[in-house]
Amino acid sequence: MTPADSTSPDDDHGSVATALELVADEVDAAVSAVLDADAGGDDSSDTSGQLDAFADLVDDAERVFVHGAGRSGLALRMTAMRLMHLGLEVHVVGEVTTPAIAEGDVLLTASGSGTTSGIVAAARTAVDAGARVAAITTAADSPLADLAEAVLVVPAADKQDRSGTASAQYAGGLFEQTVVLLGDAVFHALWKRSGADADELWPRHANLE
Repeated sequence: MTPADSTSPDDDHGSVATALELVADEVDAAVSAVLDADAGGDDSSDTSGQLDAFADLVDDAERVFVHGAGRSGLALRMTAMRLMHLGLEVHVVGEVTTPAIAEGDVLLTASGSGTTSGIVAAARTAVDAGARVAAITTAADSPLADLAEAVLVVPAADKQDRSGTASAQYAGGLFEQTVVLLGDAVFHALWKRSGADADELWPRHANLE
């Protein structure tokens, strides 16, 4: 779906209902495109099966480190919380208690452009340390994607794209929304693989708030 398929920002006169419909339509189209690519429907062997490959990488990790800038980073923090609830050892890059990444670990990243300097540098450091990288991006041919062992490509605008071509939403809104959904989907798949029920996860929820 392109913005042409939805009401344009100039036509909705500030209606929240219209804006919500646009967001829902764009997210639905983005998720459908990711699923189609995963199934090989876009004739790309590079993306077929990447959803489970992405989850497998996280599942096999000794520890998971998450790293994203701005709203993408906030979206990944939500994923980090859920993975912690599942019992994984998870660290957010930049926190003072985050240890050094090492062999056997996975760096989970998100960058719309795939060129965010700090994210790319962290990915290089992770690879040099023997860790593996999982990336969510809009750019399959980006430096971040090149460093990653598993890549999920989201058909959305990055925050520098203000053309309205890939999304009618402001900046990287659609990308960031999809990052949240992909993170929840990975968590849900790993939860079901684990065989644990909700009562087993609940004691890991924070009790210092």
